[in-house]
Amino acid sequence: MRRDRLTFGMMIGIPLLQLIIFGYAINSDPKHLPTAVLLADDGPHVRTILSAMKNSGYFDLTLLASSETQARQLLARGQVQFVISIPPDFTRDLLRGDRPTVLVEADASDPAATSNALAAMKTIMNGSLRADLKGPTASLNASDGPIHLAVHGLYNPEAITQYNIIPGLMGVVLTMTMVMITSVAITRESERGTMENLLAMPTRPLEVLIGKIIPYTLVGYVQMGLILLAAYFIFDVYVTGSYLLLLAISLPFICANLGVGITFSTIARNQLQALQMSFFFFLPSLLLSGFMFPFRGMPQWAQTIGQMLPLTHYLRVVRGITLKASGLGDIVFELWPIGVFLVLSLAVGVARYRRTLD
Repeated sequence: MRRDRLTFGMMIGIPLLQLIIFGYAINSDPKHLPTAVLLADDGPHVRTILSAMKNSGYFDLTLLASSETQARQLLARGQVQFVISIPPDFTRDLLRGDRPTVLVEADASDPAATSNALAAMKTIMNGSLRADLKGPTASLNASDGPIHLAVHGLYNPEAITQYNIIPGLMGVVLTMTMVMITSVAITRESERGTMENLLAMPTRPLEVLIGKIIPYTLVGYVQMGLILLAAYFIFDVYVTGSYLLLLAISLPFICANLGVGITFSTIARNQLQALQMSFFFFLPSLLLSGFMFPFRGMPQWAQTIGQMLPLTHYLRVVRGITLKASGLGDIVFELWPIGVFLVLSLAVGVARYRRTLD
């Protein structure tokens, strides 16, 4: 153990990493969720409701939508978690006792991210008006409340867990298998004594790494096919968007994970070390990407780390195509971080590739 410093470091580092992530980053009650507001009435009672929502801590009123089309587009792209629609003549209908309807549209593709906020919303809205409705208008504070709250959960209205987990599982499986399989690619050559033959060939480092990556790219697509078939026939999870787009955007993600595995393979001295480094990369990818826990529930430092991981962006892409029928325009801003990660991982792998056995 003294001689194998990497293994000793993993024995200390992995428990510390788990303690930090589970102790500080994981939060099953996300707050400060981005919310857009579609205002057709800007009366004083509306401002009271919006202020109460902001003070609750669950909602960050970040955007003012100009139309229903823009509001739906913000939800589809994942830029906001909720859209609050205030109808015209809200103040007039409220003072008449007609219980005006406030529409709340939620991105319910991840039920855990919205359930607590939605549960608190009715209490927040009705409670906020008690201070305003006094004297002649006090009777409006009936048992049902002065307003009617209509909640529409989009993309997964029944809050079925499989609709969120199964598409995300595709990214998790690809991350785990692609990184682990390729992490032993170069070290296996050295341990089996075939590295001499590889070094004797007139190939450049980039050519060797690409030759290692291409076969496993096909393996990644086979895994995707198996998951899609199981999702359709076993779990009744259907891809509402384009299968062709899903397959196309999966290529840079697969290659990015293969690049990480190849980089680990050039650093490790044996297969055990390569697998240990793979697990050290897979653990934060699993916990900080938004697969197991709501991404927006994590503190800002954890979200910053999560934004650097390709799995975070791939989960948004694959869930968008599967549940929201997202097109290329809706997901393009999630693709460039994966591309940057791919280029950096391959660059490190090429720089670390040794042309000698020592």
